[in-house]
Amino acid sequence: MAVDLDKIASHYLALLTARRSRAILVPIIVIAVIFTLISITDRAYQQPSINIERASETEDITDWSKFAYIQYATSSEHLCNAVMLLQSLHHLKSRADRVLMYAAEMLPDPKDMDGGGSQEGELLVKVRDEYGVKLVPIQVQHGDTADDTRTDSYTKLLAFNQTQYERVIAIDSDTTLLKHVDELFHLPPCPIAMPRAYWLLGNDTTKETFASHFLVIQPDKYEFDRVQRAMKLAAADEYDMELSNKLYHDTAAVLPHWPYTMLSSELCETNHTLYLGPDAKEWDPAVVMSQVGTIRFSDYPVPKPCKYWTADDGQNFIRMEPKCEMKRRKHKNKEGGHDKEEDCSGRDAWRELYADFKARKAVSHQLSSNSFRCVIL
Repeated sequence: MAVDLDKIASHYLALLTARRSRAILVPIIVIAVIFTLISITDRAYQQPSINIERASETEDITDWSKFAYIQYATSSEHLCNAVMLLQSLHHLKSRADRVLMYAAEMLPDPKDMDGGGSQEGELLVKVRDEYGVKLVPIQVQHGDTADDTRTDSYTKLLAFNQTQYERVIAIDSDTTLLKHVDELFHLPPCPIAMPRAYWLLGNDTTKETFASHFLVIQPDKYEFDRVQRAMKLAAADEYDMELSNKLYHDTAAVLPHWPYTMLSSELCETNHTLYLGPDAKEWDPAVVMSQVGTIRFSDYPVPKPCKYWTADDGQNFIRMEPKCEMKRRKHKNKEGGHDKEEDCSGRDAWRELYADFKARKAVSHQLSSNSFRCVIL
C-alpha cells in the first residue's frame, strides 16, 4: 500500500488554511528564504553557517550513487520506524541511495531471498526489493549508559564507516519527513554538519549545543576511528548527542535548523523566538508546515506515536496539545475595525502530525507478515 507524501503535505496546508487566503507561499521565494535563514543563523550562533543551494544544474549531473540517507535498526521494534522513514524518502522521490544498517542477527546475509526464516528478515527483504533499500548488517554499538532507552544510540555513528559514499544524511527515525533534503549532499566539504539544538539557545551554557537527530556526514576512516575511541571512553551520561558535541563542537558546520528540522513541541510553544529568531514575523503554523523539512516528535510526557499508549498517555496528549488563540482578522469589518476569531491551526497541525504517523505505521505493518508487530512497545 503506497503512501503519497505529496498528498500528506497538501493535507496539512488544506487543514491549516481553511479560514485563510489560499496562497501562503510562492515557490519562487524559497531560495531567498534559505539565504535569509543562513544570515540569521550566522548572527545568532556566531559561527559561520554553510551556504546551501538548490542548484538544479548541479543536480542534473550528480552521480547520486555517491550519496545516501542512512537509517539504523537495533531491534525488531526499532526496525518499523526506520522502514517508515525510508518509505517516505521513496515517495518523496529522493534521488540518493537509501541504506539501512541493522543488527546482523536479523538477516545475516543481506542477499538472502526469503528473509532467513525470521519475521524481521522478511521485512528487510521486502524493503530491499520494493523500495531499493541497501541492507548493511552491523554490530549494534551498545553504550554503558544510564538510560536504557538510549543505550544503542551510538549505532547511528556507524554512518562514519559507510565509506562507499561521499556523503550521507542520518535522520532519527522518530521523525516525520515532509520534504527530502537532497540539496544538503552538495554542501562544501566538512566532516559533519549539524543544526543547533535551538530549544537550548536561551541558556548561555547550552546555546552552542548541536542537535544529533539530523546529521550530514562525510564518511571517513580516520573520523570513524576517532568516533570509535570516543565510544569506548564515553561516560555513563554521554549519548550520541553528547559524543557528537564533544568531538565536533569546534569543527562542525552549522546547519540552519529552520527550515530543515523542528521539534513537534514547537507547535505547543507560545513564544517562537528561539526557533525563528528575534526578528521573525508573527508565528503562522501554516507557513511553517509548508516550509519545514522534518519534524521530530518530542512532547514529553506524551509518548512518541510509535510507542504503546496507556489511558494516562491519552490524557497527557489532551492536556499537552496546543491551545486555540483569539487572533485579529486580517480584513476589516464594516466599521473599519478588526474582529477577532478563534485560531486552532497550531492544535490542528499537532494533532495531524500524530494521526499521520500512526496511519503510516499501519501501512508499514502491512509490509510484514500478519504476526509481526511492526510497532515499538
